Amino acid sequence: MGNRIYGCDDCQLICPWNKFANYTNEKDFHPRHALAAPALLELFAWTEEEFLRKTEGSAIRRIGYECWLRNIAVALGNAPHDDEIIRALKQRLQHPSALVREHVEWALGQQFRVD
Repeated sequence: MGNRIYGCDDCQLICPWNKFANYTNEKDFHPRHALAAPALLELFAWTEEEFLRKTEGSAIRRIGYECWLRNIAVALGNAPHDDEIIRALKQRLQHPSALVREHVEWALGQQFRVD
C-alpha cells in the first residue's frame, strides 16, 4: 500500500478496457487537481463534512470516511519517522471507530519502530 490511500487510479492505468477509452469534454470526467498528490497530513485532518464535500461526485466517496481515515493511517505508518505524523496520529487515538483506532495504533507503532 505504501503511501497510497485509494487505488482507482492504478486500476485505471492497467485496465485493458481503457485502451478503448476516449477523452471527453464532459466536466464530470476531468481530473480533480485538488485531489492530485495532496499532503497525507492535510487529508488526515479532514472532518467527515470536509471529506463529503471535497469528494462529492468522486468514486473516492464510496469507501466512506471511516475507511478513508484507516487508509491514510496505514499510509502514514508506512512513511518515514516524522514528529508531525506522530502528533496527527495521536489526535485520532480516541476516534469513535475501532477500525480507525486500530490502524492509528499500528501506524504509531510503525513510526516508533527502530530498524
